[in-house]
Amino acid sequence: MSNSLTKNEYNPSELKDDFIKTYGGTKDEIKLFSSPARINIIGEHIDYNGGKVFPAAINRYLYVAIRKRLDTKILYKSIQFEGTHQFDINDNFTYDKKDDYANYLNGILSQLKAKGCKFDCGFEVLMASNVPAGGGISSSSALECGFAYAVSETFGFNIDRVEIAKLGQMSEHRFMGVNCGIMDQFIISVGKEKTAIVLDCNTLKYEYAPLELGDYRFVVMNTNKQRRLADSKYNERRGQCEEALKILQDNGIKINALCQLTPAQWEDCKKHIADETIARRVRHCVYENQRVLDAVEALKAGDLARLGSLLNESHKSLDEDYEVTGIELNTLAATAQKQEGCLGARMTGAGFGGCAIALVHKDKVGSFIENVQKEYTETTGYAAGFFSCESGNGVAHFN
Repeated sequence: MSNSLTKNEYNPSELKDDFIKTYGGTKDEIKLFSSPARINIIGEHIDYNGGKVFPAAINRYLYVAIRKRLDTKILYKSIQFEGTHQFDINDNFTYDKKDDYANYLNGILSQLKAKGCKFDCGFEVLMASNVPAGGGISSSSALECGFAYAVSETFGFNIDRVEIAKLGQMSEHRFMGVNCGIMDQFIISVGKEKTAIVLDCNTLKYEYAPLELGDYRFVVMNTNKQRRLADSKYNERRGQCEEALKILQDNGIKINALCQLTPAQWEDCKKHIADETIARRVRHCVYENQRVLDAVEALKAGDLARLGSLLNESHKSLDEDYEVTGIELNTLAATAQKQEGCLGARMTGAGFGGCAIALVHKDKVGSFIENVQKEYTETTGYAAGFFSCESGNGVAHFN
């Protein structure tokens, strides 16, 4: 874990002291845990088409301090937010909007109870986060998985990391009412420093790949735009992909998902799809899946320039073939790509707002942010958000 802190970041070495100020007692029984944010390096909008994603945990962390109590009370408090949320371990937890972030924690407890986990007492929690909320790097999944891991380790449930990821996803589905995928929770749970993972979201088969960036850093660029179109367009794109798959299957192409096609196979069978829009959707899926495989090979070879080119190709495809970008993301990517010291840039996530990432030389990060910010503000009328990061570890104990 990086010990370098920038202005306004919380220093986790103060967490035990802050815990005692909040709850009293001694430090002896307090346990400390960390949970990272994440980026998806490449592999966008193909997880639901049988493709692979290539996420990495990054060195922006949420921290959880936890201590068992002698009674059955549960107390949640955050350094960043006012007030304390109080419950009882014997409660039948249900979603309540007024409980704010505590819903994510209670959702995890509800799923642990559903798994048959037994609590012999309550506990108190103090949290602090250096993960920007709503920044497109999965602050909510960091909260879910960090808390799940902390509770599992504190109460001796010894739940493995893949199951921690599943707990986070099930909490979203069954408690929060959000039908999310599993990529965010998975990389946050199993991530390792200086690696990314190649993940098949359908089978959960995964492998670690090297992420040795040398003098380069990923810069996360947040459009600061609300993604009002994302859900409807997401459903529309999924429908188009399902239509394409049926057409190909009806014409004797023996596949169960679009990303089972190689680029060469797609070029052979694309004649079966007359609708040019549908064909472009398939082209993105097939070639984006190949870009994931190529990115892994580029990193294994230490070829960061090739990785940067693949980022640029991915953004172009997401813009022209899948049409999920928009002026904000296109401005960030295009401006980033022409900056000195930038090897490549692309949107990441659902699109229509949210975030982009760029691979930038560490000595150029300051001028990069200044130049991209200037052009983005001139184009959109408001500022973007930026921070640089390196790879990080998944959920973990720390002292």
